[in-house]
Amino acid sequence: MHLTDLTATESFKSLQQHYADARTWQMRDLFSQDSQRFEHFSIETAGLLFDYSKNRVSQETMRMLVELARERGVEQLRDAMFAGEKINATENRSVLHTALRAPRTATLRVDGQDVTGDVHAVLDRIHTFTDQIRSGQWEGYSGRPITDIVNIGIGGSYLGPKMACQALRSFSHPRLSMHFVSNVDGHDLDALLQTVNPETTLFIIASKTFTTMETMMNAQSARSWFLKHASQAGLPRHFVAVSTNTEAVKAFGIDPNNMFPFWDWVGGRYSVWSAIGLPVALAIGCDQFRQFLDGAHAMDQHFRTAPLEKNMPILLAMLGVWYRNFFNAASVSIAPYHQDLAYFPGYLQQLEMESNGKGVAANGVRLDMPGCPVIWGDTGTNGQHAYFQMIHQGLDLIPVDFITALKPTHYLPGHHAALLANCFAQSEALMRGKTPEEVRRELQGSGMSAEQTEELVPHKTFPGNRPSNTIMMDQLNPSSLGALIALYEHKVLVQGAVWGVNSFDQWGVELGKVLAKTIQNEITDSVQPDRHDSSTNALIARAKAALQ
Repeated sequence: MHLTDLTATESFKSLQQHYADARTWQMRDLFSQDSQRFEHFSIETAGLLFDYSKNRVSQETMRMLVELARERGVEQLRDAMFAGEKINATENRSVLHTALRAPRTATLRVDGQDVTGDVHAVLDRIHTFTDQIRSGQWEGYSGRPITDIVNIGIGGSYLGPKMACQALRSFSHPRLSMHFVSNVDGHDLDALLQTVNPETTLFIIASKTFTTMETMMNAQSARSWFLKHASQAGLPRHFVAVSTNTEAVKAFGIDPNNMFPFWDWVGGRYSVWSAIGLPVALAIGCDQFRQFLDGAHAMDQHFRTAPLEKNMPILLAMLGVWYRNFFNAASVSIAPYHQDLAYFPGYLQQLEMESNGKGVAANGVRLDMPGCPVIWGDTGTNGQHAYFQMIHQGLDLIPVDFITALKPTHYLPGHHAALLANCFAQSEALMRGKTPEEVRRELQGSGMSAEQTEELVPHKTFPGNRPSNTIMMDQLNPSSLGALIALYEHKVLVQGAVWGVNSFDQWGVELGKVLAKTIQNEITDSVQPDRHDSSTNALIARAKAALQ
């Protein structure tokens, strides 16, 4: 169920009236008025705590936001997704990343296909292969076990596995080093190939069609590098594929038995749960990969069954709608206070902006309100010494999602207490700010003259009243990471329903791909570039001259 005119929705109109008062609220006052605000504005499920008390909302605000979600058909779209209906209308596809983490006992058929059976058949093959690599039973062409695994893919075939392998670094096999190559820029692959040994390196070529330009160019270059050191007969021991194109995989030299498939109802940015997650399974082992899937499944069950008023993905999503469509917040900053989540902001950039970064509704009508904000961020303490200045004192309202874990997976004393202190302090500082009177008292108490004090007051004043969420887990492990990713996946569906867009296609990436094929031919062949604008023609001519 996709609706077009968001501003015509009755609950949206009610929220506009409510916003006229809410925009003047001070969060300091909201906390003073309710000593149990944390208890009233937090929820816990699937191993995650979601604290949304530091937002410019009341219980009435949240009730109205939930009603907007209900009126925009969130429940119907959610249920249709889980049932396997073809909610990706522009590609006539189901959206079933949730089926990838369902237990073996689940039942779901789509177009006559036993989805659960197919998923677990592939998982069983991954399990067998993973055990062979991790145990050392699988040997390279010279009889040595694999030590380095290079995943060659791009987009969802790169961001998800790379993010998850880094996040679960503490759970990885000590012999295996994971590497990821995506960029068609040869500097990326060249730098890596100088550090690995062909005798002990396994390449995973991740491309559903086995035709993705960037991936296949990198794959062919890796293949050529390998064959400088080994014979063609050794290639099947060092290259496997995640694909559905059996003939192309065979032509490349990969044994079809070492091809791990996935399906059209798995979108790239939702595919880390599928065979695309093979690097993750290799790194942490299949038992822990199953925990990763189970954590996501727990969040799926919560999203599917919890009342909207107590539903974590819905509350997270609707707070985003509140700031985007009423406070005109153009971006959201993701601040993981955990170094192993360093790639999580980048992962969410693709998940959210490729899904909902659209100006046209699902029925082809231009949106009447802006949708997806810009998603950006970095690890927390690094961000504090970079862009947090703007978040605290700039003129733009930038909501922040703080993400952290109570317990570390390292044993260095003192570090984690300092990390958590910084995380909690930043969210408190954004909420409280510092008034001119507080600054004045502080400076006068330090012995500063009245004149100097007044000069500094405006510079050291923090407006505060700036919103943030805190998402906390006991420890970053496979289960909690799975739940965290699924939380944001479902946030995307909810916001897509509210804004009326199809969250599961990505036509915006196609135009540049088509033009790039033409321009590449013009750079490398004798074709003269004359079909473009003067700027593009001139750039092509210079590139052509430089590469001759």
